[in-house]
Amino acid sequence: MQILCILIPHFPLQCEIQRQLSLKDCPSIMTYAAGSQRLVLDWSAGIKGIQSGMPLQQAISLHREAKLIPADMTHYLNVFERIMDALSKISPLVEESDLGCAYLGLDGLQLAYKNENALINATKTVIPKGFDVRLGIATGKFPAYLSSLYRPNGGSITLDRDFASFLRDLPCNVLPISIKSKQKLRDFGLQTLGQISALPVGPLQAQFGPEGKQIWELSRGNDTTPLYPRNTQDTIEKSTVLPSATVSMEAILAGVESLLSGIFAHDALKTKAVHSLVLWAKVWSFGYWEQSVKFKEPSTNTQNTLSHIKHVIENHHPPGPVEELGIRITALGAHSGRQKPLFSETKAKDNLLEDIKQMELRLGGPQVFKVKEVEPWSRIPERRQALVPISQ
Repeated sequence: MQILCILIPHFPLQCEIQRQLSLKDCPSIMTYAAGSQRLVLDWSAGIKGIQSGMPLQQAISLHREAKLIPADMTHYLNVFERIMDALSKISPLVEESDLGCAYLGLDGLQLAYKNENALINATKTVIPKGFDVRLGIATGKFPAYLSSLYRPNGGSITLDRDFASFLRDLPCNVLPISIKSKQKLRDFGLQTLGQISALPVGPLQAQFGPEGKQIWELSRGNDTTPLYPRNTQDTIEKSTVLPSATVSMEAILAGVESLLSGIFAHDALKTKAVHSLVLWAKVWSFGYWEQSVKFKEPSTNTQNTLSHIKHVIENHHPPGPVEELGIRITALGAHSGRQKPLFSETKAKDNLLEDIKQMELRLGGPQVFKVKEVEPWSRIPERRQALVPISQ
């Protein structure tokens, strides 16, 4: 499939420059909170050695002169959402990637646009004025992203299937992998995609596991990841400004409950359940803070959702007085079918198992085990029984 990548580099910072023109020539680092940490969201184009998600202290140690800007994620998301709505009028196959990056499926658009230039011009017209945009077309999302990334402002390029020479000298930092994996590649002396693609796939799999095969394929420009068109019905967001900044758990939960009541009154929630959401807040003197909440069993009501959010806040409390609260539903899906128990004893057991499932989801693995007979006839005591997760 031919894919067009629309890339607006440093999108959050460009949004801020639209509001504060003085930031255009000022070295800046944009920050946000994740749990108790402050991380880097974006930075000025002239600042080197910084990556998204890097701890703020590490970034400051590299660039002490940079101005710190607290992120206003609500504003950036709203601006990007309007851009995505406009792109949806060009192609029905639009995937929202990171902030400032989107993909359009081009198959079948030949009937609507007489040539490639007409399509590119139509795309540029829906991007608000003042934003630097880069466009790239290729077979696959990753090569399309690279072609847009290395174009001049306002430029576009189409990559043919044979683009090994284009990829060869690109740095490993362009790979969509974790900071830890990128550092590991540097520790092995691998600096460019060409160096990775020249290796056999086996050693990479031995060092990186399943991710090693992905790294090897991407370094060769092979990306078979399908396009995931956005569904406008799947994004619901509510926010509220608190009467006064507070650190009180009771006040925060009261605000969350009020937001959830409004969300579950939405028409989309009458036939679907919540699979995941993002709880965000504006924290006094700290800036934007957010925590994602995922549900092992889709949630269908306010109280169940509030219970899970309460656990998240208890483990990752906002790092200061909360001024504004918001909830953004990031994934809706079908209800999970489950027969209700008839007897109270069974119901209590089911509730306990549900609590264990949610605890294991938060902590990242099995936490409660039971003894199960495996080979009771064995002469070796260790083989007779084994510990297995109680949720199995």
